[in-house]
Amino acid sequence: MPAVILASGSSARQVMLRAAGVEFKVDVAAVDETSVLESLESEHAKPRDAADLLAEMKALKVSAKHPSGLVIGADQILSLGSKFFAKPASLDAARKQLQELRGQTHCLTSAVVVARDGTAIWREVREAKLTMRPFSDTFLDDYLKKAGPAVLTSVGGYQIEGLGAQLFSRIDGDYFTILGLPLLPLLDMLRTQGVLKS
Repeated sequence: MPAVILASGSSARQVMLRAAGVEFKVDVAAVDETSVLESLESEHAKPRDAADLLAEMKALKVSAKHPSGLVIGADQILSLGSKFFAKPASLDAARKQLQELRGQTHCLTSAVVVARDGTAIWREVREAKLTMRPFSDTFLDDYLKKAGPAVLTSVGGYQIEGLGAQLFSRIDGDYFTILGLPLLPLLDMLRTQGVLKS
């Protein structure tokens, strides 16, 4: 049975995989996501293509260090129109980002790529659409005070699995995609590779 390596430091992705019964090791890919994302945005790349490319870069980079292992690379892009958003660097940045997303529908695009021996052998890209309600600044300040620095670990500046649910009026899409990993198709792929029982 091939070893499974997750090329991501995301605690949400690690929790999802462990909860689903996947045994894996973590080897975080050293990819400068910010500069790659800025370049892709300036080239007017589609969110699907951007998320897929970043996931592939991570998988291939780590795959070179783990011969015969199945390396999972994943990435998520938040887009509003043609603008891409990165994880906010501070609570003030999160506040500004949430004010910009407030009352609008944005898209979360999650991609996962599996590589073996330096070659991408499988990929999946999924999208979810999320509509934020027109909450008040008072609500936003209270939300950020209660949620604290944890919001900085999410590309949207929110955590939908917790207090962040209160920011939304509508969500269309797969829960796992929103958390940053199209889990169900990945589990199917791991079954075909003999990692999980079918």
